[in-house]
Amino acid sequence: MSSYFKYSFTLLLAFFLISCGEQEPERERPREVDGDELLKANRQLVARERDKIESYVGRRGWGMEKTGSGLWYEVYEKGSGEGVEQGMNVKIDYKVSLLDGTVCYSSREDGYKTFRVGHSDIEAGLEEGVLMLAEGDKARFVLPSYLAHGLIGDQKKIPPRAVIVYELEVLSVD
Repeated sequence: MSSYFKYSFTLLLAFFLISCGEQEPERERPREVDGDELLKANRQLVARERDKIESYVGRRGWGMEKTGSGLWYEVYEKGSGEGVEQGMNVKIDYKVSLLDGTVCYSSREDGYKTFRVGHSDIEAGLEEGVLMLAEGDKARFVLPSYLAHGLIGDQKKIPPRAVIVYELEVLSVD
């Protein structure tokens, strides 16, 4: 074979491979989402969650009140101890469940929960709620997902966007 033929064949083969190569398909650009759409979607999700909570509370006949943040609470037995304040250590006997009744966490399984108000990683709704309590109080809180574990859950027992119910008693405050 002549070198001219080898050179021509190599060029022709290279051209053929390049021209027949798979071309990357044109990708569809993601649609831009404007802030108003996100705000509207979020409001709809919050409204649906609020409706579920109202229905849940109503079916149980609980005399709950709602805070401005969306926390539902009821103190069903008053204690006689010191009121909870920011920076205090609080020890609670508790049970955390989902609206379908599934118990996720409890003192019986996990031991009492102790935390420092304003300086811990507890749910925002629990922290808000305990500030309304005193030692010896028994209460229940219904936390919308945005005051509980949010969009991702706790990645253990509480699923994404879950409303949770706390039944608790304040055992000690110091």
